[in-house]
Amino acid sequence: MDRTERFYKIEMLIRSRGSVRFDTLLAELEVSPATLKRDLAYLRERLGAPIEWDAFSRGYRFAQEAWRGAPKHELPGLWLSEHELHALLTLHQMLAGLGEAELLGRHLAPMFERVQAMLGLSEQAARELPRRVKLIATSRRRGSTAHFETVCSAVLQGRRLHLLYRKRGGAGSQRPEPRELSPQRLVHYRHAWYLDAWCHRSEGLRRFALDAVVEAQALDAKARRLPLPQLEAELDRGYGIFAGGREQWAELRFDAEAAAWVAQEEWHPRQRSTRQADGSLLLRLPYVDATELLMDLLRHAGRVQVLAPAALQKAYAERLRGAVAGLAGAD
Repeated sequence: MDRTERFYKIEMLIRSRGSVRFDTLLAELEVSPATLKRDLAYLRERLGAPIEWDAFSRGYRFAQEAWRGAPKHELPGLWLSEHELHALLTLHQMLAGLGEAELLGRHLAPMFERVQAMLGLSEQAARELPRRVKLIATSRRRGSTAHFETVCSAVLQGRRLHLLYRKRGGAGSQRPEPRELSPQRLVHYRHAWYLDAWCHRSEGLRRFALDAVVEAQALDAKARRLPLPQLEAELDRGYGIFAGGREQWAELRFDAEAAAWVAQEEWHPRQRSTRQADGSLLLRLPYVDATELLMDLLRHAGRVQVLAPAALQKAYAERLRGAVAGLAGAD
């Protein structure tokens, strides 16, 4: 019987019998006296259970039940094991490492303070906790969560959104454009948030980067909801975050050294990979925009060949020549 089960049993025994002797609790729980004393102290000090020793009955009871009309004590409705509590705290540190602490902190901080108390962590242990789980993130985009709560609420409530949105590309000083959207889902990708939505101006599904949103306002109008399979079919076809456009298939060959890593990676849910006799890896995957795929291929420059299509071959070769020219210019 783990500690959580013992807490429930202590609660049940005291409630059903009114007063329970120490030796009775020992027999029912099958624990040592030291363990029982620790459990009783934890229930009183950490969970606020008003357990007291009653000299008359020579047993433990709930103090608040001694007075008529006093509120009835209840243990928390949600119980988690010690391993689950540790997992929750680890999740909290992961959110902090991904840069989401500011976004969710004010909502979740009270819960995690209670989790720390339930685990009985000392002040020093609580301070050290953030250093025990470390995530290293690179190329994190800033400012992507300013309108997150407004957008998230609209997604979950099925309400339309009015946005002022600055499109990417071109001059950085482009004027924001008004958009009325029916939000469909939120997407978190490479440390940034995106909104998949039906755009009522262009009459189609579009993907919007939240860090390009200048202003967001939830409307009273009900959003147009599309089936999730339709969203996935239209927006999840290509490589990375880019959506829409004509689907093409890239054919790539990674040499044996790169294949050792790439074989363990998922570049796309529909990818097809085949290990070759020489240790190299043939990888086929769909894409609709080559921008992000080219950036990732450059990480394996010298270790990957683009076999098809011809347009991707040409674009990759141009990127490589540009990189070499840049080095020559630096000399």
